[in-house]
Amino acid sequence: MPSDLGRRPVRTVSGTVRLTTAQALVRWMIAQRAELLDGTEVPLFAGMFAIFGHGNVLGLGTALYERRRELPTWRGHTEQGMALAAVAHAKATHRRQLMGVTSSVGPGALNMVTAAGVAHANRLPVLLLPGDTFAGRAPDPVLQQVENFGDLGVTVNDAFRPVSRLFDRIMRPEQLLATLPQVARVLTDPADAGPVVLTLPQDVAVEEFAFPTSLFAPHLNRVPRPRPDTGELSAAVALLRSARRPLLVAGGGVRYSGAGAELLALAEMHGIPVVETTAGRTVLPEPHPLNAGPLGITGSSSANALAGQADVVVAVGTRLQDFTTASWTVFAADAVIVQVNAARFDAVKHGAVAVVGDARESLAELASGLSGWQTPPAWSSTAESERRTWDGKISTLRGPQSHGDLTYAQVVGVVNDASGPDDYVMTASGGLPGELVGGWRTRGDVERGATMDVEYGFSCMGYELAGAWGAAMARSRTHPGGVVTTLLGDGSYLMLNSELFSAAFAGHPFVAVVCDNDGYGVIERLQTGQGAASFNNMYADVAGPGGVRVDFGAHAAALGCSVEDVPAGSTIEALRSAYGRARERAASGQRPAVVVVRTHPDSWTEAGAWWEVGVPGALAAGRDAFDEGKARQLRYLG
Repeated sequence: MPSDLGRRPVRTVSGTVRLTTAQALVRWMIAQRAELLDGTEVPLFAGMFAIFGHGNVLGLGTALYERRRELPTWRGHTEQGMALAAVAHAKATHRRQLMGVTSSVGPGALNMVTAAGVAHANRLPVLLLPGDTFAGRAPDPVLQQVENFGDLGVTVNDAFRPVSRLFDRIMRPEQLLATLPQVARVLTDPADAGPVVLTLPQDVAVEEFAFPTSLFAPHLNRVPRPRPDTGELSAAVALLRSARRPLLVAGGGVRYSGAGAELLALAEMHGIPVVETTAGRTVLPEPHPLNAGPLGITGSSSANALAGQADVVVAVGTRLQDFTTASWTVFAADAVIVQVNAARFDAVKHGAVAVVGDARESLAELASGLSGWQTPPAWSSTAESERRTWDGKISTLRGPQSHGDLTYAQVVGVVNDASGPDDYVMTASGGLPGELVGGWRTRGDVERGATMDVEYGFSCMGYELAGAWGAAMARSRTHPGGVVTTLLGDGSYLMLNSELFSAAFAGHPFVAVVCDNDGYGVIERLQTGQGAASFNNMYADVAGPGGVRVDFGAHAAALGCSVEDVPAGSTIEALRSAYGRARERAASGQRPAVVVVRTHPDSWTEAGAWWEVGVPGALAAGRDAFDEGKARQLRYLG
């Protein structure tokens, strides 16, 4: 039966209960409820990630111990890693269920700032609870305290401010009464979703206060679905009715709103081709005659071709990052952009015609307003013909190559072929986002929701393994028969791998495919592709005597994982067998399974789009392409 928790009065007559600040915070977290996209009611906070130290072990640590059966606590092994796991958990539940993360003071807290940046850039909610120094300051300076000579109230936790959607330092227990409703608002609001940071000075965390018991009454946090303004909607409808070559862009907001079916219905009803952004990838079914593929630099030539011809572009739930827009060169110079977004901040970018509202509701109203209008059939059919060409290219890249070494495209193909509609695939940095976004063929249907997480808002190396832990934890509840597979390069593995042990220890299995190409291959491509010398990216060009390599399989095994090693020169079938065995172990066991595969260092899937980077004038080869790209960019922006 539907819950009535969300309809209870805001205030009820109640007594009080004496608790520490930390106890009150934990009890409030347990009382918060949420709805998944299918209407299932769940705890808003699925658990806590924690590394204890001074500043949080006694205050928050004791409070978590007392309520450990209601709010499970999972031990991480780097603060950044467990916070990244929390970010990926939010993505895997489509922002409907969250994790909290707590650290000690000083370096433990600062280690989470990078993860806060990931959450902020990707609009993903997470509650970060870094320990802090003493509000009373009697013992100052304390261990791990950095003293600011000009502002004695500053601690290292103020570094979170630029990457927080909401930041507060809890200086008194009763402050929670005003702060916690704002915390719930930000964590569940589609326009404001992002990281919330509450810093807890250790003396305040253990201070007692008589809190009203109404603060801990169960409360259902429903995600709002604001309807668009009628004037804004009318302007968008008029533009579309005037269009000869309209295009829909499906962003991450389509995923988080659960609006895939509405987007597809709008496209089919009016014959409008659709392309996907990185965050919106796998929202739509494939193959579909109107699905032209992923857009942008890591996308497809098919989607980019349509974008270059479209006269009206309706971008739904996307902030139109430079990799999506090819640094604003992917659209025709005279194209009109309509931005449908829950956040006005994103909707007004680059002079777009703004439609501010929930994606699902806005799409339904757009479809209604367009009744009787149809896209010219010749334009509708362009999506299928262009996509067919791109798919043919991907099939060729997945087949045998003359150099004999396995490529990223072949690795993606093997994982793709073995995956089913309940599986989930991830990556974050290096060359794999281009291979996964551009080359993946979606399994499942629009009702199942997105099944891919490519963290390319912040492109954080190390997200791949830590994030897989959080995603596996979330998907084990919502898709218990599915397998999470994360793809990463050797550089990302070396950047952050300790959460492999965390996942193994906690019993959350997934498959990690580590592609070893002897260095930072994609940055070397950027470097040499602009005419610069290869330097400090591939091991062959790094200072030192050389000759040292990592045994990734032995390392992963030492962290508690099962391992499949695919040596250099192996066939696609050898990789297919190894990945199949790893899937079986992950599906039936409790530990991550790691597949190590040697890959070709410079074989890539190219979508044919331009990306603006700073190119010195001395690099003639890169400067010519830069000048040509800037000219196209200025034609659009001007």
